[in-house]
This record gives sequence, structure tokens and C-alpha cells, in this order.
Amino acid sequence: MKLKGIKMKLLPNQAQKDQIDINIQLRRFIKNKMLDMQQARYKNGGQYVNKFGMNYLIKVLKLEFPFLKQAESTCLEYACADLDQAYQRFFTGQNKHPNFESRKRPHNSYKSKCINQNIQVADNHYIKLPKLGLVRAYGLERIRGQIKNAVIRKEPTGAYSATIQVEHEPVLLPKTNKEVGIDLGITHLAIQSDGFKLENKNFERSLAKKRRSWERKLAHRRTQALIKIKEAETAGVELDLSEFKNVQKAKQMVAKLNRKIANQREYHLQKYTTDLVRHFDLIVLEDLKTKNLLQNHHLSRSIADAAWVKIKSMLAYKCDWYGKELVLVNPAYTSQICSHCGENTGKKPLRIRTFACPHCHTKNIDRDVNAAINILNKALAER
Repeated sequence: MKLKGIKMKLLPNQAQKDQIDINIQLRRFIKNKMLDMQQARYKNGGQYVNKFGMNYLIKVLKLEFPFLKQAESTCLEYACADLDQAYQRFFTGQNKHPNFESRKRPHNSYKSKCINQNIQVADNHYIKLPKLGLVRAYGLERIRGQIKNAVIRKEPTGAYSATIQVEHEPVLLPKTNKEVGIDLGITHLAIQSDGFKLENKNFERSLAKKRRSWERKLAHRRTQALIKIKEAETAGVELDLSEFKNVQKAKQMVAKLNRKIANQREYHLQKYTTDLVRHFDLIVLEDLKTKNLLQNHHLSRSIADAAWVKIKSMLAYKCDWYGKELVLVNPAYTSQICSHCGENTGKKPLRIRTFACPHCHTKNIDRDVNAAINILNKALAER
């Protein structure tokens, strides 16, 4: 059995929205309290407390802070588990030390565990969630299998969504006995060894002008609002940015445009990666270090929009689901080696788009297709 996440839109009433906000705020409160405790123990020479010890401390904190009982209990336990995971990554050198979560920019989601069927689908229109009761939702017909947990999220656009994790037993796709190597690019998002090129639709650039316009409006409106807030403070009146509707509208418009870009990119990549696992048994991808490539300020925007890491993660879980194989190879010299004779012909500027080998006199091969063939050959040679 595999685990599958199903995202859906929620339409909570006002009371349910208030409860979601309470769960988010108290999740942040518990995480910051536990982080403060861990830092204090370290300064006093104490040992690190794992997630099970932090879960026990929640009971003590509920006695000290009775308002914690308003939150859904398992979301507080998941806050401790998230902090413990962050510390484990810090101990192994993967991440920096965990930071406190700001009240101004909180983590706008929380996770609830399914215990005694406290998360279940009532019908095609309502889902039962802990502390919320029956919440209206779209897309419930896609939930099949035992529910494990749910992540409730408050989007920057003001909308609410839930990601339900269910047990899923995928049906293995039929074998095709075909192999493909993929070279990742910018002009074309993916170039396959069989000559197919996936067009890069540049979703971020297509809405850049409209998004930039709303970002300027937001900056101007926020500046004007801050001036009014300072004037009100001198007069003894308290104001907050949340009370300025024009600021909130501009903020939501920027968030909606960012969400639209992300949804378009997600759909494009999901469609392509699903098509790959249907037609090929072995998929070979170059293991690019995107973090290093983003330091190139001339290409960083295009590289970020291409979302190469997302392609790799999608192929990883889809190959695992459907019985296909994904291999990552070192991309070193794949654009310099001749795919026919294997000789290294040296570096070439990006303006040269065709590959010509002076050793075997191979000519008029697309440079990116040649690299994709080399990527596939590398994986086959290592098997």
C-alpha cells in the first residue's frame, strides 16, 4: 500500500474559519514554546528532548495555559514532530538551527491525525474534520481508501483547502521495454533521447506584467497605510494593516496570481510526467544541483520557473507507484561527449545548437538530444 495526497477546496462557515485560525495560532504557540525549552536546556547543559518527550510536556502546558484545550490535540503533537524533524536535519548538517515562527507571518496550516474515524467523508459534499465538524468541500469523490491524516491550510488568497492522505494501492502499468534519457533545459523544458522536446511555456513570465502591476499597487497602498497608522498613533488611536481593505485586496490579488502560475505549472508537469511513466520502463534523468545553478543571475529566473526539482520528485513517486524505474546520473560532460564514438569534444558556447564530432565526423545532431542520449548511455553502462 502506498500513501496518496488528495487536495480539495474547503468552504467552511465563519465558526469553522475561527476554529481553523485558533488551531494555526496554537500550533505556532506550542512549537515556539518547545523550541524555547530546547534552547534553555542546551544552555543549562541538559539533553535534547525528542518528540515523545515533547508530547508529554503538552499535558503540562495545558495545565499552565488552559486555552490550549481549544486546539485540536493531534495538531499540537504534529507541531512537536515537525520541530523534532527540523532538529534531526540540523544534527545531520542538512539545515540550519530551527527558528521561531513569527506571529506576523505564521505557518498557515496544521495537520490532524485520523483517530477512531474522526476524519471521514460524510457524502459527496461534506467531510467530517476534528473540532470543525461537517465542512463543505469539493472533490470528495476522489477519496478512496483508509484516511490517515489531513492537512488543513489557509491559503494566502484567503481560501481554505485540505490535503487528505489516504492509503492507495496503484495498479502497475504494463511494461513497454522502452528506455529514455532526459536532458533538462530552459528553452525546452525537457529534451528526450528519442528527439521529443517539451516546450517551456514560461508561466511565470506570462503573468509577470500583471503581477508586477499589483505588486506596485500593494507597495504604494501599504506605504500610505503606514503613514495613516503613524498619524493615528500620535492621536492615541490604534490601527492595523488588516483594517485597510485596499491593502488586503492588493495582497490577495498578488497571491491569486502566484497561485495561478503554480497551478498552471503543476498541471503541465503532472501531464508530462504521467505520460513518461506510461510509455517508458526506464527513465534516466540528470541529477542537477539547482541550488548552484540559481547563483547565475542571468538564468536564475528561468531556472526557477522551469521547476526541475518538481519534475524529479514527480517522477520519483510515480515510478514507485507504477512499477517503473527512475535513475539519476551525474550530468558532467554529457553535452561534450559524442553519443556515437564517446570522445570528449570539449566545451561549446550556448549559441552552438548542433553537435559535430571531429573524431567520427558525426554532424547535424541536436546538441540537447546528443546530451540526452549520453545521459541514457551512462545509466545503461552502470547497470
